[in-house]
Amino acid sequence: MSGTGVGIGQRPETRKQMMVKMLWTGIWLVYLSAPVSDLLHGGHGVAAVVLGWLGLAGFVAWYLALLFRTGRRNAQEFVLASLAVLSAESALLVLTLGREWLVLFVYVSIASGAALPLRLARWTVPVASALMACLALVVTDGTEYIGALLIPALLGGFAMTGVRELVRTTIELREARARVAQLAANEERLRLARDLHDLLGHSLSLITLKSELAGRMLPAHPDKAAQQVADIEQVSRQALVDVREAVSGYRRPRLAAELAGAQVALASAGVSATLPAEPDLTGVPEESESALAWALREAVTNVVRHSGARGCTVELLHRQTLDGPRLELTVEDDGSGGSGDGPGNGLTGLTERLEKAGGTLEAAGTRRGFRLVARVPAGGAGDIGSAS
Repeated sequence: MSGTGVGIGQRPETRKQMMVKMLWTGIWLVYLSAPVSDLLHGGHGVAAVVLGWLGLAGFVAWYLALLFRTGRRNAQEFVLASLAVLSAESALLVLTLGREWLVLFVYVSIASGAALPLRLARWTVPVASALMACLALVVTDGTEYIGALLIPALLGGFAMTGVRELVRTTIELREARARVAQLAANEERLRLARDLHDLLGHSLSLITLKSELAGRMLPAHPDKAAQQVADIEQVSRQALVDVREAVSGYRRPRLAAELAGAQVALASAGVSATLPAEPDLTGVPEESESALAWALREAVTNVVRHSGARGCTVELLHRQTLDGPRLELTVEDDGSGGSGDGPGNGLTGLTERLEKAGGTLEAAGTRRGFRLVARVPAGGAGDIGSAS
């Protein structure tokens, strides 16, 4: 996540992200209003008030430290010790200052659920709640607070165990995706290496053999040597064609991948983007899909590099025309630098690519910015949908 946001399972990396996470965590500290009100209006002595403020400040600081350790490994001993300290401090404050301080055990329960794995939290959360209930039976009028605090302590603690599991699962999913991407890249490299070996192995071996043969024939039979050289030229040309076709097949862009790449590129450039969901291109010729993918890439590149736009909308529609079904890709931005005085090399090449696929390209400035419309034959595809 970019900006100041902090995603689940991510550590704050900047001061802004730290402040955002502190803000979201600090919202729940509003429930400490009862202890604060007791310190301000409870009629305690000066020494008790001073010690109460110090105890409350220390409790909050330790509580926040526990929450920010959520998800760290090899820290269970520290967490358990910290929870014991917080419980002891809470019990001391309750016994010293009164029932208003029972709410601290709600925070102890929540910290247990947030900072401990489920196998431990399923014990510490009930223990913290039970300790709060016992103290409520001891202090004056504490029983009036049991119903109001016991359920939040239990629900809050076990709810945080769910959040912790979600954090752990999200981290594992992100790591798994990274591993899958790496394995896919390795597999693609191996496949390319195998195909190139199959394409070039025979051709290069034949070229080497004929070169040696031509060398031996050259002094005595120059005409036969010339024939061998001609054969070498023919084999090398065919090998070059095979390699180009293989590389072209590997580099054929896919529209779904280009949509995902466009989202990333526009977001990185600070452009607000509206893009369609992943399209269903069943029945669409590969040449048509590839041409639209190139069109999207070129259009987004122009938006990012030249337009100065703040917003960009991408639509992908299926239209029925007199010439048959067509896929229509529209990319429109609100910038001022995309039109220029005429088509550039990128748009010229794109026009040629679309025409080769049987499509057309329209690109022109509008009152609000610049719009590119690419159309290609859709084959027998169904409805594609529009921007969401």
